Amino acid sequence: MVSRMFRIETEVDKERSQLLRSRLREANSSASPVLRALRGTPGAREVPLQVWALDAAGGLAGGLVGHTWATWLHVTYLWVDERCRGAGLGSRLLAEAERTASAERDCRGSRLETWDFQAPDFYTKQGYEVVGVIPGYPPGITEYTLTKRLG
Repeated sequence: MVSRMFRIETEVDKERSQLLRSRLREANSSASPVLRALRGTPGAREVPLQVWALDAAGGLAGGLVGHTWATWLHVTYLWVDERCRGAGLGSRLLAEAERTASAERDCRGSRLETWDFQAPDFYTKQGYEVVGVIPGYPPGITEYTLTKRLG
């Protein structure tokens, strides 16, 4: 019989976090034939993908940080210095990440999140479609999730 007495804690615990992630992966693999088939393949690992734009002095003009997993590119951050905006640098960074993900890592899709004051229009011009909207996340701001088919 399972005890109904639990102690609830709210501290940050890296070891428990890793254990929880491992157990969740096991449960997900057991429940999903797609995730079960993915286990042990190169696509099962999150692989970092980063693209940098440096100015003539070697300073950071812009960059993209993300990762690939399960035939998807996930763009986590895309930033271009204000002085360099409007020159197509963001488009070039995104295109290079998509090309790398598609040609070198066999990705078929890309996803990202952006806020209403950031760049939803930029991403739709790059071929992304809004698939999710969360008003008030955080309060007073709307978050958008966008996806794009690659290749």
